[in-house]
Amino acid sequence: MIVLISCVSAKRPKPCAARDLYRSDWFLKARAYVESKKVPWFILSAKYGLVPPTEVIKPYDLTLNRMSASERLGWANGVIKQLEPSCHPGTEVEFLAGKRYREYLVPILREWGCRVLIPMEGLGIGQQKSWLKLALRRG
Repeated sequence: MIVLISCVSAKRPKPCAARDLYRSDWFLKARAYVESKKVPWFILSAKYGLVPPTEVIKPYDLTLNRMSASERLGWANGVIKQLEPSCHPGTEVEFLAGKRYREYLVPILREWGCRVLIPMEGLGIGQQKSWLKLALRRG
């Protein structure tokens, strides 16, 4: 299993490990959830693509939500290249990310035979935070 978490706009002001760069309440809950699962995870960064949590990166102001479809497709193609060594038929890939971050990745992962999970699909931010809090309590 691999978990992919989207980046968020709230960031620390200086370079640090990606897992510590993002500071929103949602991200902190998502990080706690994925770290409790003890599985490999990555951050889907609008600027850097697929980022391991320990990689040191600089803060930035970029989101897929302000990119054109062709820019998002180019970003997704880069992420797919980064994911390829880790994804094989039967690999579970769980997304904690919005539609813009998933839209071009999910079809390719399914083509590869990966099992795609989107546990918070259709939930608003408040509902997602509640889902994450409950999931953490369940362990």
